[in-house]
Amino acid sequence: MWRVVFAALSGLLWGLCITPLTMRLAVHYRVVDHPGGRKRHSQVMPRGGGLALWSGCVLWSLFAQTGDRDLPLLLTGATIVFLVGYVDDMRPLSPALRLVFHLIAAGLAVLPLDGPWELRALFLLWIAGCTSAFNNIDGLNGLCLSLAGCCFAVPLILGGRGMWAALWGLCAGVLWWNFPRARTFLGDGGSNLLGFLWGALWVQFRGDFMAQRPLLSLMAVLFLLGGVPILDTAYAILRRSLKGKSPFAPDRGHLHYRLLDGGVPMGGVVLLLCALHVALLGGGIYLLYGTLRLSMLAPFPGGI
Repeated sequence: MWRVVFAALSGLLWGLCITPLTMRLAVHYRVVDHPGGRKRHSQVMPRGGGLALWSGCVLWSLFAQTGDRDLPLLLTGATIVFLVGYVDDMRPLSPALRLVFHLIAAGLAVLPLDGPWELRALFLLWIAGCTSAFNNIDGLNGLCLSLAGCCFAVPLILGGRGMWAALWGLCAGVLWWNFPRARTFLGDGGSNLLGFLWGALWVQFRGDFMAQRPLLSLMAVLFLLGGVPILDTAYAILRRSLKGKSPFAPDRGHLHYRLLDGGVPMGGVVLLLCALHVALLGGGIYLLYGTLRLSMLAPFPGGI
């Protein structure tokens, strides 16, 4: 228990204290977001939140000494995702190029897994999908961090330890600077990183258990565990395709924009989408385990 508390507090303090420094670095190197178009902010905003998340994640992994042999592969993938997103924040990259790097990072995460190729391919696509989906949902103060925090809380409830608690604390610490009045944004590096970490960590530490499910059932489980980001992305792809537009074309059809345009205040949008997200995650857990009674859930493995 003390390890969980220590990890959560360490992540929280890192997020609270380091984010102002990353904001200054972002302004100095012009990693900023300019107002205009679909954006709601009226002034130039630093994209420094992602650097705080990535640095905290790496440092915890280096000093926590979890003993997990697969962790270097996951951290390499996370670093690829973050750096590609950070470069994209400075000089926009094509969606296809970003997707290639996301698939490479996801490939590193599934490399240690056993099982048939179709199972690995499904996990790879889901991790890459989560990586992109969390970026797509990052259009409102505090939304992406809040959804990620809900995700990282699930393994803690199931008995997970260090890394999950540290990530939850990091999200809470950076959230202070992003909600309700944003003083920094996550940037693509931060939002992509959160999606990758959720997908890759869950697959690495629940992949063997999930592999026991029939393929169609597993696809439903993964869709639900992707939560609001995956739901919103799937809806966006379908909506744009039916209109004959590119699936990558930006618009105001995302769930958070629709709620805002419908008159729901920003805090209410975050609360509503977090509630929907928790419901989807709960549905995924129920479909995976056949129960929501914690005493009957399979123990969560590992010290991470």
